[in-house]
Amino acid sequence: MTDDRAGAATHADHADPPGVLRRPVTDAESRRANRGWWDADADDYQAEHGGFLGDVEFVWCPEGLREAEARLLGDVAGRRVLEVGAGAAAAARWLATAGARPVALDLSIGMLRHAAAAADRTGVRVPLVQADALALPFTDAAFDTACTAFGAIPFVADSAAVMREVFRVLRPGGRWVFSVTHPMRWVFLDDPGEDGLTAVHSYFDRSPYVEQDESGAATYVEQHRTLGDRVRELVGAGFRLVDLVEPEWPEGHEGIWGQWSPLRGRLFPGTAIFVAEKPAD
Repeated sequence: MTDDRAGAATHADHADPPGVLRRPVTDAESRRANRGWWDADADDYQAEHGGFLGDVEFVWCPEGLREAEARLLGDVAGRRVLEVGAGAAAAARWLATAGARPVALDLSIGMLRHAAAAADRTGVRVPLVQADALALPFTDAAFDTACTAFGAIPFVADSAAVMREVFRVLRPGGRWVFSVTHPMRWVFLDDPGEDGLTAVHSYFDRSPYVEQDESGAATYVEQHRTLGDRVRELVGAGFRLVDLVEPEWPEGHEGIWGQWSPLRGRLFPGTAIFVAEKPAD
């Protein structure tokens, strides 16, 4: 999952603070910025969120929806599963304990270092691959299932190309499930409190959220797409959309994860989970 900046185009002020703006970026610029960001932020991210995500657990979103209950991937026993943007690979390790044959892929060596450390702690080991989601280093039809919880997709300029790559490496009949910040969150301020209940941005503004240094080089980039955009990306790649899950905020969950909070979560969705399949013929 991403850090507290998920949906960060809805940051806490109406005017962008210094070093923050909305501007076009290339895939190369996004790759360079986000690889550097996640390498540098990996320790802090795991320190803050590792307890919630667990070492051997598949958590789809800050609302706490778990694959063990949701079963969005279906029966994974014996299945070859690719976790794209795996981070510390807690989901891949859970998949291994469920009988799957997972591979965890991430662009950030910093996050994969935490994946290796968690494997040492738990004894649950899965193959770790450092690679770009835009150029998956696997043959066609190599996997039965692919998934990601807030990984990769918001951090590339051409997310439609990620859909095409996942389609390529899935076998016919394979399932692709991914969660992202719910697009409507980009309309609101990036604030878990009452200030985050006021709509201030256009839902239709797809300009990337960019943080940059004094030289103008991007240091963090996140992309916004509408629900319709995501559906068109999937269909354009050849997938069939099976379901769109918008998890409700559960009773008793009082945790705050960046802009996710009980106050906001009980009023409008914070996560969208797309369930798609590659046609069998």
